Amino acid sequence: MRRPTRHVSVKDVAARSGVSFQTTSKVLNGGGSVSDATRARILQAASDLGYVPNLQARSLVMQRTRTVGLIAGDFSDPGLSRSLAGAEQEARRQGYGLLLTSIEPEGSGTEYALPAMMERRVDGILLAAPQMEEDTALSHVLDPTLPVVSLNHIAGRSVSTVCADDEQAGYIATHHLLQGGHRVVGVLTGIRGLRLTQSRQLGYRKALEEAGVESANDLVEEAGTDVAGGLAGLPRLLERRPDVSAVFCHHDLVAVGALTALRAIGKRVPEDCSVAGCDGLDSAAYTTPPLTTVHVPFYEIGAEAMRLLLKMVAGGSPTGAKVVVPVQLIARASTASPPGRGGSARGPARRAR
Repeated sequence: MRRPTRHVSVKDVAARSGVSFQTTSKVLNGGGSVSDATRARILQAASDLGYVPNLQARSLVMQRTRTVGLIAGDFSDPGLSRSLAGAEQEARRQGYGLLLTSIEPEGSGTEYALPAMMERRVDGILLAAPQMEEDTALSHVLDPTLPVVSLNHIAGRSVSTVCADDEQAGYIATHHLLQGGHRVVGVLTGIRGLRLTQSRQLGYRKALEEAGVESANDLVEEAGTDVAGGLAGLPRLLERRPDVSAVFCHHDLVAVGALTALRAIGKRVPEDCSVAGCDGLDSAAYTTPPLTTVHVPFYEIGAEAMRLLLKMVAGGSPTGAKVVVPVQLIARASTASPPGRGGSARGPARRAR
């Protein structure tokens, strides 16, 4: 294929292939009812000439930009990064590009991110920023005709959502610890106020209640989402409740901090204290000891959210869909029965019920 010295037009491709301009244009735009041989001739001519589609002209004709806006929170968050990878690859597979921006931890996105996306005439928007979930101003800023899918709840408007079953995640992690014989189970929660945190905490309390086990406020410590939160939160929890024999961490990175903190104070894992995480990060398999966790399929969540959004763009899916993706427990060596108990919290991975 030779490199073009000027912009190659549809007219050039039509002349090279010997097919009419109208038919050539339809084929190059992904349509046209033509024979396989004619389509192949047109595409071969386009390749030979180095034809590159004029996206601006195509947008004017098709009334679409083939671009999706994506507004995200913290790019450094490993779960979010996996979700974005799934969304981007699904968009690319379907021939769409992404216009990507992030918002500040305390921002809402209504000041600049959303207006900027709509000004650029994106075909739809994927929201992946937890800090936007309670912003009631969103319902006034969003164009009601613009397809929107969110990975988090959005207040004030019936926005389609795709998310993990976070209540079940909290439940199966806690149930796993209880099943192993633990009766004083502490919890290092995520960021207070986020629905993800509330859902995982609801699952934790539900498992305790079903087992007839104490659910006390002094067993709960807010630790955020990172390693530093676990390092600081675990000692605070044990200072109040030294009888804790197992800890459920809302996030794997917090669990990594908790493992480090336990080693620092001379406690063995799992002999003196079991630790279970949640998120299912790849690195959880390589901690010391390997971390029991609840696998959240972040990549699949992002891909499914993009599929739903593009269905909406094509007019094939109504607004307001709620997709809940199942989670799975992966039991590893960081959890075991407490001293003196006959049961075992170890075993093969168990799927969410």
